[in-house]
Amino acid sequence: MKKVLITGFTPFAGEKINPSYEAVKQLADEILGFEIIKKEIETSFDSSIEQLDSYIEKNSPSIVILVGQAGGAKNIRVERVAINIDDAPIKDNSGNQPEDKLIKEDGENAYFATLPLKKIVNALMDDGIPAVISNTSGTYVCNHLMYTLLYTLHKKNMNIPAGFIHVPYIFSQIEDKPDTYATDLYAITRALDIAIKTTIKEII
Repeated sequence: MKKVLITGFTPFAGEKINPSYEAVKQLADEILGFEIIKKEIETSFDSSIEQLDSYIEKNSPSIVILVGQAGGAKNIRVERVAINIDDAPIKDNSGNQPEDKLIKEDGENAYFATLPLKKIVNALMDDGIPAVISNTSGTYVCNHLMYTLLYTLHKKNMNIPAGFIHVPYIFSQIEDKPDTYATDLYAITRALDIAIKTTIKEII
């Protein structure tokens, strides 16, 4: 059976949960005949790469989708591009805070996601889920992991759909954050399910 590897992050910056992995956990174990491999990744510049590499090596997925939290976002953000720079506004969970640091000396300035971005966004919007294509994945661990994934796939000539999706806060996270947008966990899980189905249909 072919596999989809989908990952979410651990909580960071004092948060008790991270909706990215909470939503990933709720996904079905099989979607359209593909096994769904659901993994949590540490919000750390160093260990996130080691974890993702091990998951890819062990599972040989046909699709890789990374998911992260974008606190304050008002929609599902399907990321178009990752850039070759780490510039952390806060420390990661390992205490690291790189500044203006290249991710890969031999890497391109940027790599583009290979997911069917517009089809995913259109499918989400058709389902009533606010969604956009985003042209910046930031310069924190999310961008770092997305860039390294796409770099690795490029270097190894692995032609598989891969990319990153940012999700908003869920309601339990904004009790002390007035006027901050949030959605419910079910909506995020449904969005990820739609993104997976849309991508699978592109390769079968």
